[in-house]
Amino acid sequence: MGTLVLIADDDRDIVRFVALNLRLEGFDVVVADNGQDALDKALDAHPSLILLDTMMPRMDGYEVCSRLRDQRPDGRIRVIMLTAKSCDADRAMAFTAGADDWVTKPFDPADLVSKVKDHLRVQEAAVG
Repeated sequence: MGTLVLIADDDRDIVRFVALNLRLEGFDVVVADNGQDALDKALDAHPSLILLDTMMPRMDGYEVCSRLRDQRPDGRIRVIMLTAKSCDADRAMAFTAGADDWVTKPFDPADLVSKVKDHLRVQEAAVG
C-alpha cells in the first residue's frame, strides 16, 4: 500500500483532477466532499497528508483542521489548505487552525504534487 492522501473539496472537478495526478505518482487517494466527511475520514483512515479546501459545506476547512489537531495532537498529519482566497488574513487563519501550508486556486497540478511530495519528505525525516 502506498502513501494515503485525503483530498477534501466540494468541487468534483478539482477532486478528480488532483486524485488522478496523485494516483499517477503512486499515491493512494481517499476523497471527501464536505467538512464533516473530511474530518471523519481523516480520523478513520489516518492519511499521511490532507489537501483541504477552506470553503466546504457542513464544516469549513479551518474548522476541520482545528478539530483534527485537537483530536489528534500526537498524529502529525500534514495539512495543505486549498483556497480561492489569497489575502493575508485567510493565510493567517489557516496557520492558526494548524495547517502546514497553503495553495491558492487555480493551481498547477504538477506544482501541487511536488508540494505534497516535499511535505511527505519532511514528515518522513521528522519521524525517521
